[in-house]
Amino acid sequence: MIVLGIESSCDDTGAALVTDQKEILGEALQSQEEHKQYGGVVPEIAARAHLEHVDEMISVCLQRAHMDLSQIDAVAASAGPGLIGGVVVGVMSAKAIALALNKPFVAVNHLEGHALCARIAHPIEFPYLLLLVSGGHCQILVVKNVGEYQRLGTTIDDAAGEAFDKVAKMLGLGYPGGPVIDKLARQGNPEAFSFAKPNIPGYDYSFSGLKTSFLYNLRDWIKDDPDFIEHHKEDLAASLEKTIVDILMKKLRLAVKDTGIKHVAVAGGVSANNGLRNAFHDHARRYGWTVYIPRFSYTTDNAAMIGITAHFKYHDHDFCDINAPAFARIIADPSL
Repeated sequence: MIVLGIESSCDDTGAALVTDQKEILGEALQSQEEHKQYGGVVPEIAARAHLEHVDEMISVCLQRAHMDLSQIDAVAASAGPGLIGGVVVGVMSAKAIALALNKPFVAVNHLEGHALCARIAHPIEFPYLLLLVSGGHCQILVVKNVGEYQRLGTTIDDAAGEAFDKVAKMLGLGYPGGPVIDKLARQGNPEAFSFAKPNIPGYDYSFSGLKTSFLYNLRDWIKDDPDFIEHHKEDLAASLEKTIVDILMKKLRLAVKDTGIKHVAVAGGVSANNGLRNAFHDHARRYGWTVYIPRFSYTTDNAAMIGITAHFKYHDHDFCDINAPAFARIIADPSL
């Protein structure tokens, strides 16, 4: 059974053909470069780019799988949350194909796609803890089963990926800043500088104070040395990365201790960060965790995770009415 999955929730246009054996027959992804000059994703530009590229990505995906649309059994799309213009492009494309072929349409919650992304390559057992960490989301979830999630913690202000990008902007490193910080951090001293860490109870996260601390310290250092950034950018990047990873892992350790669940996965764009990936391996050695880290190609938004999630929904006959709308934010399901 083959599902065509479509992803268009932010600035990546993707298509993937996925079997119920979790085999990826073909996939294609177009990452938008148009936003770099603006220092962040511009929703209207993103929507237009999705509209321009979605048909091409589907065609390339089919070509790589040596298939045509008549061979698929269902069509799925990320129906939200996300930038509504882009989400609508993916949903309407999927609906059009489903109607033309008389195939079921499956609406996938974008965050559920990330939650189940670890299952693309790993035979991970339920329940497991998931650290979902990206530019827009920062959550700790208990993934009890497909469709069964318990949110333990979330960000009360900014996400970790946003902190990386905003600090990179302060340093004049461009957008997206996360990959640049990651590269510089490998050459720096993570103990060179200290920044404020939040004291938030429970499992919730906060990164706004860290950004403010970094900004105020940077202003003071630049007063004494106008070329401070250039002289210390590797150490600044390494110290920032260590601070963010420490914040993330402290809450995750607490969640593991309180739940007793030692199967731990990570997903989302920040899961590509080498400091975070190394911390997961370190915690596996120190605390006996079994960790599940996605391939780099599945850290960011991708259509394979939409296809995988759609398979579970298909087998549960969880199809979507063709008139069901896309959505920008989650309202009905507080667990995600």
